[in-house]
Amino acid sequence: MKSLRDPATLADVLEDIGRWVRHESPSHDARAVEGLQDIIAEQALNAGLGVRRIPLGQGCAPVLVVSNRALDDEREGILVLTHVDTVHPHGTLARTPYRIEDDRVYGPGGYDMKGGAYLALRALATTLNGSGTQLPVEILFIPDEEISSKFSRETTTEFGKRARYALVCEPARNGGKCVTCRKGVGRATITVTGRAAHAGIDHARGRNAIAEMAHHIIDLEALTDYAAQTTVNVGVIAGGTGANVVPDTCTLQVDFRVASADAGQSVLTAMRGLRSRNPDVSVKVDAVVTRPPYEKSRQTAALLDIARLHARQAGFELEDVPLTGGGSDGNFTAALGVPTLDGLGVDGSGAHTLNEFFLASSVMPRLDFWTRLLAELE
Repeated sequence: MKSLRDPATLADVLEDIGRWVRHESPSHDARAVEGLQDIIAEQALNAGLGVRRIPLGQGCAPVLVVSNRALDDEREGILVLTHVDTVHPHGTLARTPYRIEDDRVYGPGGYDMKGGAYLALRALATTLNGSGTQLPVEILFIPDEEISSKFSRETTTEFGKRARYALVCEPARNGGKCVTCRKGVGRATITVTGRAAHAGIDHARGRNAIAEMAHHIIDLEALTDYAAQTTVNVGVIAGGTGANVVPDTCTLQVDFRVASADAGQSVLTAMRGLRSRNPDVSVKVDAVVTRPPYEKSRQTAALLDIARLHARQAGFELEDVPLTGGGSDGNFTAALGVPTLDGLGVDGSGAHTLNEFFLASSVMPRLDFWTRLLAELE
């Protein structure tokens, strides 16, 4: 296996990314995710980079940290956020193998986001061949981003508190554009408890949890406000045991997206304020913002201007997309006030689908861009 510090050809890079893609790493398989981290750690160590693991417990793979930071260097640095878990279950590779067709490189997780993660790692290794970087750099290889980073969030936040800049390897959008603002993401579980009864013999004694929940579904959906860029989606409902039984329980799973912290608090207040219309029925609400809104600050806009210069030197123009509804680990750093650029990975399309692909033509310019950016930010 060639070193990451060796001069890179497109064939070399695609071969390495292919190795990562061929190692399937679904979020819920900690051993598979850690197996990919082992491959990454070996490559990083062979290139002369520092490696450590931060255990997360609870059956989750650790956070893998790759860095060029000296032991006595306590400066704020560059935090690079990546994830190595994918939404694709085991067996997806057999259905859509890693392959190159014209300019498209297919394979589960290549676009989102093993391709971008690899470029950041190789770029950092490449800086060791020259004068290094102006600032210390730490790359976090997150194991659970696709399941809301519920185990790794605290670790990302702690690193974010010590960062001057945050760069996120999520895939580029809409022809190579980056991301400078994302909606906040929330989840809610709502449980209604009523009273079971025989639907034919003792119907009047029953308290129908599903009927009670129907009122709340309408109220929840009414919280959607497109003008304010707030969406509330009742995505999963479960309740009842049979058509001849008055159901005593009903549960909802709800997703909500908000453009600002104030909007998030407004939705939480409304959800937590749900009350039963029937005194014999109880309503329980567990609602939380899992990713805070990532709002475009003046500092992020200034960082984008710097990145545009390096992109132009690497041979492409870098623009940003409007507010996007999907969340990432960049939400955490942006909420801390850290200038954060997201969507800096490979260009392509089809994230989370069997048709996921990235463009081979985007790889070498992006590698050049990452190398310049990591070396020159100060």
